[in-house]
Amino acid sequence: MNPPDPAPVPFAGTLLGDTVAAVRPRDAAAERAARDRLDRMTKPPGSLGVLEDVAAQLSGTAGACPPPLPTPAVVAVFAGDHGVHAQGVTPWPQEVTAQMVANFARGGAVVNAFAAQLGADVVVVDVGVATPYAVEPNPALLRRKVRSGTADLAAGPAMTLDEARRAVEVGVEVATELAADSACLVTGDMGITNTTASAALVCAFTGATPAEATGRGTGVDDATLARKVQVVGRAVARVPERPGTPEAALAVLAEVGGLEHAALAGFVIGAAAARVPVLLDGVIAGSAALVAAALCPAALGHALAGHTSAEPGHALALRALGLRPLLGLDLRLGEGTGALLALPLVASAARALREVATFDSAGVTEKS
Repeated sequence: MNPPDPAPVPFAGTLLGDTVAAVRPRDAAAERAARDRLDRMTKPPGSLGVLEDVAAQLSGTAGACPPPLPTPAVVAVFAGDHGVHAQGVTPWPQEVTAQMVANFARGGAVVNAFAAQLGADVVVVDVGVATPYAVEPNPALLRRKVRSGTADLAAGPAMTLDEARRAVEVGVEVATELAADSACLVTGDMGITNTTASAALVCAFTGATPAEATGRGTGVDDATLARKVQVVGRAVARVPERPGTPEAALAVLAEVGGLEHAALAGFVIGAAAARVPVLLDGVIAGSAALVAAALCPAALGHALAGHTSAEPGHALALRALGLRPLLGLDLRLGEGTGALLALPLVASAARALREVATFDSAGVTEKS
């Protein structure tokens, strides 16, 4: 009897395929060691709640107990524009994306202020900005444009399969580069109308309805929200069922996603391959993580959800991914701001595992 043919390797011969093949699950032995140490530390067992799960996960990602501190950290703000802007789903002009890219590069955005408070770096990655902008050569700006904005997802595919894969690979490349000098990667995003694409992705990957997954984004009025829900519905109608293979997931991404969503998905996968924790921001990152999980299920084991945003699709995405957010502050800015605010919690979990004495080493009597 002949042996069965080997299963086909998704995206064989590409950077995406090689990176997916390099991702391994968290180290179970390191996690068990972390749980054991947490139980022997000078505190009641389980008293640090969710932070104990974070500490164990960090150990599993690093393959060591205790894990390294998640510092230095770096935020990668992936920026892209969307053809669906033509549908009137936002009052903000499209050129704001390019203007904010320049603002990030010059250090003037909220994410820059939050990062400075924490000693983190910010890098903005132009993966698909449509409007030209003038910024002096700057190490904080990476020009990795795949195309100048997506096509209108309400009318047809947002991008080709090749463009979607190339945008994912931009994220992989950036994660690999940043992981060489950083102990934690943080997702950021910028793109006018990118919550429309996010809602479409959430619907396509979770089965949620457009009304359930679509939010107000930058704060649109009722009429614009209703139009936005209709647009998402038209796009998702072209996706008859949830993707069941990595190839189908890439096709859905190309159909209704954004260039920054694609790059963020690759960023998550690249971080996992490098064995560096990745801290997810809001709904843009959440919808991109759905793509990453479909392309490479093991990658999400190395991700942490920084917060849950005010966008309804974000909670739906996190629930589908099985990720528990560390904060809930009703943020809806993006940029990586919510994830950065959670970074001290992640660092505290790692530091406690590294520095808190155990009952035996401290000479403290345990409960009988």
